[in-house]
Amino acid sequence: MKLSNQAIGAIMMSLQKGIMEQLDITSILQEFEMTATSEGLIVENPPIIEPQKLEQETETEETQTEA
Repeated sequence: MKLSNQAIGAIMMSLQKGIMEQLDITSILQEFEMTATSEGLIVENPPIIEPQKLEQETETEETQTEA
């Protein structure tokens, strides 16, 4: 059994979420619900990164850079 491209993307999103929110990704990975397909394992409940948090963090970084 191998991981599908979608499952690899879900793992990468977990890493990004962990970095952005300073979280341990172990719990995110443990909650993955996976299904076997002909393309490999897929994650039925991939992590979601909220765009508002991205915008707020970018604005904060820009303000700090300008100061």
